[in-house]
Amino acid sequence: MSRSPNKPKPVDLSLVSTYSFSKRKNKTSIKSFGQPLKGKGAEDFLNSLPKFLKAADLINFIDLAYKSRSNNKPFHLCLGAHTIKVGLSPIIIDLMELGIVTGLSFNGAGLIHDLELAFWGGTSEDVQAGLSDGSFGMVRQTAERYAAVGQLASEQGIGLGEAGGQYMNREKAKHRKLSVFAAAEALGLPVTIHVGIGTDIVAQHPSFDAATVAAASHIDFRILSDICRSLDQGGTLANIGSAVILPEVFLKALTVARNLQKKKSRLTTANFDMITHYRPMENIVNRPTHNVGRGFNFVGHHEIMVPLLAWALKSRFGY
Repeated sequence: MSRSPNKPKPVDLSLVSTYSFSKRKNKTSIKSFGQPLKGKGAEDFLNSLPKFLKAADLINFIDLAYKSRSNNKPFHLCLGAHTIKVGLSPIIIDLMELGIVTGLSFNGAGLIHDLELAFWGGTSEDVQAGLSDGSFGMVRQTAERYAAVGQLASEQGIGLGEAGGQYMNREKAKHRKLSVFAAAEALGLPVTIHVGIGTDIVAQHPSFDAATVAAASHIDFRILSDICRSLDQGGTLANIGSAVILPEVFLKALTVARNLQKKKSRLTTANFDMITHYRPMENIVNRPTHNVGRGFNFVGHHEIMVPLLAWALKSRFGY
């Protein structure tokens, strides 16, 4: 290959075209700058934030959630079990008691952690240590309690989530006031569980009845599909910490809702997680709200983001 015959020369910058600053459109303006926090309330905090990027998104999401609840539309939470493990139950229960959150959905591990906390006040074992000697997930009482919830669901023809709340209240679990399932049942709010067979420790036990659990979880899928009918008419959904199961389940439940009611959709969604995953972005943020609403994505640790979100929501609702 021959070398270029023309040696490049520095361009003459005196020949470039320029224009006045007054004619340029700017993305940043001092009108949107953050301000030192002067007050102590959540509204003061929100007003102090810069009105850019994720700060602006958070304010927008809170405004939309407030609007949907003010119009008596649902605000539903899809929650990974990690939210239970890191101590967020009292904050979630408080939002339910205030009527801000209208329902919950969990993967199967959500019930496991909630049961252990409600009955024994602790949860979340050392997986690595248990895996090394084959004892991981082998606590007998956890599996037996879970099996009892499945049996109750079968006897009453109800979903696994409702059965979990009933069971903890009926058995007067020592710490049931910290159980999101017991609280939802006492408040008459829906809580659904969406199980992947083999994903949870209870499937390792002889007391596990896969058919019973699956049937009860399918009832919960149908309940979530009904919830989605209202959600899709101006409601709000937040997915917090579920990277695969709940985004997949929600997409199918929303499809059922739209198939059944054939109405114009209006929906706000948000995903909260510690990193950005493919399925929540597509199945929570993008696809469900395409041309019919707004989807948001927020990255941060649950033990910080959820209390912050709750604080801001309560302030907007006047609490």
